[in-house]
Amino acid sequence: MLDALLFDLDGTLTDTDRLHLVAIQQLLMEEDNRPFGEEEFMEKCSGRANPQLCALLFPERNVEEHRAFADRKEARFRKLSARLEPIPGLLRLLAWSDEHGIGRAVVTNAPRANADHMLAALNLAGRFAHVVVAEELPRAKPDPLPYQTGLLKLGATPAQGMAFEDSIPGLTAAKGAGLYTVALATSQSPGSLLAAGADLAIETFDDPRLWAELERRTQA
Repeated sequence: MLDALLFDLDGTLTDTDRLHLVAIQQLLMEEDNRPFGEEEFMEKCSGRANPQLCALLFPERNVEEHRAFADRKEARFRKLSARLEPIPGLLRLLAWSDEHGIGRAVVTNAPRANADHMLAALNLAGRFAHVVVAEELPRAKPDPLPYQTGLLKLGATPAQGMAFEDSIPGLTAAKGAGLYTVALATSQSPGSLLAAGADLAIETFDDPRLWAELERRTQA
């Protein structure tokens, strides 16, 4: 039986990759006059925790310099994202899970300040029982630990859970935790997500295939 829904945040509850790209582009031009394109963003940044992406962006810098850039980048992102829109069908899914008594958690590589900001900007503060932030754990995605922690907090086994992700690192983490994983095609193509191990790839939460799987899992 389905007893837990675990959601990534960026690119899954709301489409934010473009805003993160713009934040990094602005800072790199201001600080280093360095151009930065979408292909490099997808390779080095999308779905990664700040320590990982900073190490890829600035291999010559030390950890303190990485932290300082990450703080500037996240502050710029928050400035750019005062208002956010949920992925279509998300509110319907949250209402459905309320009706069925299914627990929910956010599992994100974003820092705590971003998670709190984004949920407030989506008007979703308080709609999730737990918000698991990878920076507060020993390991971030693509390690399965963040999703294992989410399951533990919800009191569910992998077989009782379903994860929603949009990136390859996040998908790797969810599948590593043994979860049935639905991939949102906001930052990657459906084909690449399925090739990386997604059980289902959808454009929005209104996809009939998702609802068929939800009904199947609640009637088992």
